[in-house]
Amino acid sequence: MLFLGLYLVALGVGGIKGSLPSHGAEQFDGSTPQGRKQRSTFFNYFVFSLSCGALIAVTLVVWIEDNKGWEWGFGVSTLTILLSIPVFLGGSMFYRNKVPLGSPLTTICKVLIASMLNTCMPRSTSNAIASMSPSPSPTPLSDEQVTKQNNKAITESPSPQSPSQSLKFLNRAVVNKPACRILKCSVQQLEDVKIVLKILPIFGCTIMLNCCLAQLSTFSVQQAATMDTKLGSLKVPPASLPVFPVVFIMILAPIYDHIIIPFARRVTKSETGVTHLQRIGIGLVLSIIAMAVAALVEIKRKKVATDSNLLDSDKPLPITFFWIAFQYLFLGSADLFTLAGLLEFFFTEAPFSMRSLATALSWASLAMGYYLSTVIVSIVNSVTGDSKHKAWLSGENLNDYHLERFYWLMCVLSGLNFMHYLFWARKYKYRSIGSK
Repeated sequence: MLFLGLYLVALGVGGIKGSLPSHGAEQFDGSTPQGRKQRSTFFNYFVFSLSCGALIAVTLVVWIEDNKGWEWGFGVSTLTILLSIPVFLGGSMFYRNKVPLGSPLTTICKVLIASMLNTCMPRSTSNAIASMSPSPSPTPLSDEQVTKQNNKAITESPSPQSPSQSLKFLNRAVVNKPACRILKCSVQQLEDVKIVLKILPIFGCTIMLNCCLAQLSTFSVQQAATMDTKLGSLKVPPASLPVFPVVFIMILAPIYDHIIIPFARRVTKSETGVTHLQRIGIGLVLSIIAMAVAALVEIKRKKVATDSNLLDSDKPLPITFFWIAFQYLFLGSADLFTLAGLLEFFFTEAPFSMRSLATALSWASLAMGYYLSTVIVSIVNSVTGDSKHKAWLSGENLNDYHLERFYWLMCVLSGLNFMHYLFWARKYKYRSIGSK
């Protein structure tokens, strides 16, 4: 029953977080500079709202679970979700709804399979690609056209006459006589799939950042649990420590939207001030700094344990848990910059029919990052542990770990990931005015 509940939570959260960002962003007129600015503000405050919910979760709900029982914590969460449904439905008469155009995953699979099957077919004059005349990349659907589609419920969009020359190996998907009639693809479908494939490298470069974020709820909490968690007469539960990045995001989001971005617009003379890719890059740099700070804090924590002769003791160390706040500060800031930037980047760059899929990639990156964290921990323990040496991340208590070495490793991996990101970011060519 417990796992069934967890799977249902994952299903519900996946549906909400995959659809809500694109639905909210489509409420703004992307054909005007003012509408694009409002859309950018929406993504900032979307992350801000997520942080508000997380703040309640790690404070009020944790307190209820610790003092009243887990069933009460689950009950509060259930009640808040039930209350959100009539609130959401109350605004349904005002929403601008996108007309469903079918599953984007079906289109992607259709193009990829058709390309492979048609490549295996012998080439002939009668089976040539729909139009062999080379042409520049097709003109993407403008934000103004997208707005008209939303308002008039138009399901057909202008389609390029011939495939672009980028990712040419996919062009065989639009031959005149396909290997299978069911797999017949239009040039517009082909170009939409190409756009999605082009943004995948950017998506891949954010997985390492989320791997670093996984430390917020694992080793960072274990570190703080060994420290003095008293705040005056109040003893802070270790499970509430993620309140630090949440509070930092809630403070930084309005500052970024109302102070940093207007200043950047005046300096750069551009509509966005900071491009989406630059914003993602800033988040990746902050994650590198966060891992370096985490390593330094762990060195200090172990030094205090050594000096106090408490290496083998379960007693709290005479060092305040506020030292952990430094790594939370940088990781929380990195999460804000990268998540909001990534959501807006995917929304503005993805084809109209694939926006929900593209924004959902942000949460797929989060899931992959947490899984990657588990894989890295397992690999580190396998490589460093032998008959003569203990594994870095094993021992009777956290003081036996070499956690600082693990954090330095994460710092190096994040640095390499950032170099990889720079390579793809420089190669990427924006297709939407709202991204520049």
